[in-house]
Amino acid sequence: MADGLSRRALTKKLVITGAAIAMPAVFPRPLRAAEFTYKYANNSPASWPMNVRAAEAAERIKQETGGRLVIDIFPNNQLGGDTDMLSQLRSGSIEFFTLSGVILSTLVPVASISGVGFAFENYDKVWEAMDGNLGNMIRTQIANRGLIAMDKMLDNGYRHITSSHKPIHTPEDMKGFKIRVQVSPLSMATFNAFGASPTGINWNDVYSALQTKVVDGQENPLSIIDASKIYEVQKYCSLTSHVWDGFYFLANKRTWEALPEDVREIARRNLNSMAMAQRADMRLANEAARSKLEASGLAFNEANRDEFRAVLQKSGFYSEWRGKYGKEAWATLESTTGSLG
Repeated sequence: MADGLSRRALTKKLVITGAAIAMPAVFPRPLRAAEFTYKYANNSPASWPMNVRAAEAAERIKQETGGRLVIDIFPNNQLGGDTDMLSQLRSGSIEFFTLSGVILSTLVPVASISGVGFAFENYDKVWEAMDGNLGNMIRTQIANRGLIAMDKMLDNGYRHITSSHKPIHTPEDMKGFKIRVQVSPLSMATFNAFGASPTGINWNDVYSALQTKVVDGQENPLSIIDASKIYEVQKYCSLTSHVWDGFYFLANKRTWEALPEDVREIARRNLNSMAMAQRADMRLANEAARSKLEASGLAFNEANRDEFRAVLQKSGFYSEWRGKYGKEAWATLESTTGSLG
């Protein structure tokens, strides 16, 4: 991420107290004792846009509710890996959690449809779909499983492939390549179509898996590769942009509905505003990350995206997943992306 961004916008007012992140009070009116103290957990570093913006939103929520709702933030997998935290969210021991739709699909199958390979050409298409009909359809399905998704998703970015021993130029380079992917059937199927050997590993275990050669590579947005120091255990980065990835800001339905209506409205408004600010931050972070990674020794190359997409078309990948998601969901996706083949 840009130096200016990291020192000013992303770290301003951020204070870590124990396991939780809190923002210093900026409003003068007195606060009552909290009626509700909720936990928000995620897998991102404390200094990451998601957590900086969440801390700002938590402080606004605290002030605007007169101290009735306090949100403590637990970043960087402090409460477990993604799979563990999803279970805790469902049980209500965590009230808020952010999770990629690709991983959420283990509970809500249609949530991964935004992660179909080479679906979105650019961010305009991404937000048209996820702020519109496709996102609304997914949020309805999420609610059916006892969770609430805020109206606005957070951005993670377009994902690229890193490797410890060779650059990836074409699908042929993926043959037998041991790659860490998200714990998701869609991620596994995508890389199986390229002839790779994908392994689903929770993010908190990825660095060690790369370091010990359990896998040869992984795939993530550039800003994540930079922040997690993946360049220390990888040599090459192939710019594939094979899938866009974003996070749903999720709430346990029971604990969410336990909040008074006015408190819910304040929380929803601020969490949606937080997502919009985070999107802008992540665009800057991902755009700035390449030069930082190159300075850290990671070698970049442009992959042939057309060849990768052609493999998915010829292998029957798209037709298979059209059948899995159903005609209505696939048509909603293609109403934004155009025909995927």
